[in-house]
Amino acid sequence: MSQQSTEKNPKVRATSTIWGCAIGMLGVCIPLVAITESGIILPLLVMLGAGGGTAAVWFAPDKKRLEDTHLTQNVKELEERVMNLETIYTSLPDTTKAFPPSETKEY
Repeated sequence: MSQQSTEKNPKVRATSTIWGCAIGMLGVCIPLVAITESGIILPLLVMLGAGGGTAAVWFAPDKKRLEDTHLTQNVKELEERVMNLETIYTSLPDTTKAFPPSETKEY
């Protein structure tokens, strides 16, 4: 995969944002852990949150694929309708003869 395609992928951008924030929070956790003597709980929660967020991003269904599926179905339905219209048109009798002029009655 090229560098340009990974930059445009929303899942990659979301993951990098999640982990960028998580690294910042871990940087804040270092002095907080030293002051509060809470141990590894705070950094562990940051890592679990970032991991859960990343999993949610990557396991979420891709909305674009669903839209593509619906679009493909619509195109197939339209093609079917056009084929039906062509069949109906070719089965019609030949109407190349001119119709007789209609008689108009004036009142």
